[in-house]
Amino acid sequence: MRRSWRTAMVGAAAVLLAVTGVVVAPAGATSHPYCGQAWGSLPKQLGNNDPGAPGTHLTGARAGRHDCFDRLVFDLTGPASGYRVEYVPQVTADGSGNPIPLRGGAFLSIVLAATAYDANGQPTYTPASRSEAVNVAGYTTFRQVAFAGSFEGLTTFGLGVRAKLPFRVTVLAGPGGGSRVIVDVSHRWV
Repeated sequence: MRRSWRTAMVGAAAVLLAVTGVVVAPAGATSHPYCGQAWGSLPKQLGNNDPGAPGTHLTGARAGRHDCFDRLVFDLTGPASGYRVEYVPQVTADGSGNPIPLRGGAFLSIVLAATAYDANGQPTYTPASRSEAVNVAGYTTFRQVAFAGSFEGLTTFGLGVRAKLPFRVTVLAGPGGGSRVIVDVSHRWV
């Protein structure tokens, strides 16, 4: 019986695996990316959850999909002076303490040291829907983003995710005198 080239390659790969324990993907094969993440699921905090710097307001929230994680970005008009991001059993509304219903297997509370209103009490951030503050339909990890409110210098969001997965929080300066607080949640444990 005549063996094909493909059969010979599969046989050679099996021998290589048996001898070395190393798997080599054939040319043109795709695999899941390795992200080199060293993230965890413990709370992340900057500052002491004091009210934000005067004049620092939340102006926007948006999400993005990446190969290894889903990203949530918060736009601020000034420097990011503080945040606290942590897994909680339930996210509650600012001021009232009422529970915020979220989809997902785990919930992140995101508290920003910035207001969603200006010095005159006028909103600087108003989502079309508080319960669906950012559209994350079809995302790998994110299930729902809800705006929980802004009270006494702090603004809270609830993020429903697929499961309790590793996350990181970073702050970037700009544009202009503003800043961005970025929450990335991994698609899996690595």
